[in-house]
Amino acid sequence: MQTTWNPMSWKELPAMQQPEWPDNDEYEATLKEITGYPPLVFVNEIKSLQSALALATQGKAFLLQAGDCAESFYDHSAQTIQHKMKVILQMAVVLTYSTGVPVIKVGRIAGQYAKPRSSPVEKYGDLELPSFRGHIVNSEELDLKSRIPDPSRMVKAYHQSASSLNLIRSFTKGGFADLSKVHTWTQEFVASSAEGQRYEAVAFEIERALRFMAACGIDLSKEQVLQQVNFWTSHEALLLGYESALTRQDPASGKWYDLSTHSLWIGERTRNLGGAHLEFAAGISNPIGCKIGPTTTIEQVLGTCEKLNPNRIPGRLNLIARMGADKITDVLPSLVEAVKREGHQVLWTSDPMHGNTFSSSGTGLKTRRFDVILSELKGFFEVHKELGTWPGGVHIELTGENVTECLGGAEEVLEDELDMNYNTICDPRLNGRQSLDLAYQVAEMLI
Repeated sequence: MQTTWNPMSWKELPAMQQPEWPDNDEYEATLKEITGYPPLVFVNEIKSLQSALALATQGKAFLLQAGDCAESFYDHSAQTIQHKMKVILQMAVVLTYSTGVPVIKVGRIAGQYAKPRSSPVEKYGDLELPSFRGHIVNSEELDLKSRIPDPSRMVKAYHQSASSLNLIRSFTKGGFADLSKVHTWTQEFVASSAEGQRYEAVAFEIERALRFMAACGIDLSKEQVLQQVNFWTSHEALLLGYESALTRQDPASGKWYDLSTHSLWIGERTRNLGGAHLEFAAGISNPIGCKIGPTTTIEQVLGTCEKLNPNRIPGRLNLIARMGADKITDVLPSLVEAVKREGHQVLWTSDPMHGNTFSSSGTGLKTRRFDVILSELKGFFEVHKELGTWPGGVHIELTGENVTECLGGAEEVLEDELDMNYNTICDPRLNGRQSLDLAYQVAEMLI
């Protein structure tokens, strides 16, 4: 870490994917206001996540990072968050029960409001508008006024993140995540499916084991690990002004932490070595992820490791491969070998979603095929098996709702069904059935 680093050091470097705020004075005043707000998360929570990720780096745990592509200001009810939590908890139970490996649960939640875009403008027929960049910046509505970046949205994002975090803490520490309630986590639309029935069999075995433990005289009410779960949050570190405003120095250690969330990642479009995003990430002590796409070179990945984790601290750096199913086995091996050869302590995880997005010819909607998502995952696991390295986790976009956004799955979503319940404001997500199906597939790859 550079001794001259401060939360604004990034301003001296080119910053990609930043909105063009129309009123800079209003923008700066908003950031000053946010700087005075309380932290959203706490340093001890961040440290506990890094300790858990250190175990995954050593092959002793597995990371499940999942949630919305982009959170919506309009879909923020307790029920929506609960449904999302149910799916993630179910996936974690399946992975833990099937593999015997502890699962680290991290949500793309309580802050995932900004999105990078491939173009500064979008076309809708003859209408050309500034691109929608997530609700923290502008609105997806199809008119010019709605697409103008509005700094006050950052304040709203802060408050909605705070309320989401309060609810998540209540769910995970207040009894909702009690392992004796595994049956209650099943969504109604999932319960009747093949995936749901398979999950119910696992839930029955877990309850049977708990009854056995109780019969042996173990007081399960005193076993906190059975009644609560650790659940951490994450989002992409995209809006550097917002992230800087919530970065604070820990009095005890003197280290800087971004207290907007527990863990952040740098996207494929902003990971340039000489850019502002890596400069910002290098100075904070949160666990950091970095997306690694199909054009990544050995020099780039090694430079990223040196920039973000020069001291080779386990649990600090997560390299997230998002190559595309047709490229994963060609591109990934040399990168993994180089990182291993140089002695970098990193966690390798797979994002099988972002490299496999396409537009449906029938509806024009962006979608992904479940079998292609699985194909990239299989390639990721094959590479690590051949190299003797640990495939440390998955990074998935999902929802707890019964959406029809990704094609396929055991309860197949067909192309002409996409627009039946296509609700995402950005990229397509797996629904609950598909997410559970994926968890079983990943478990089989891990065994």
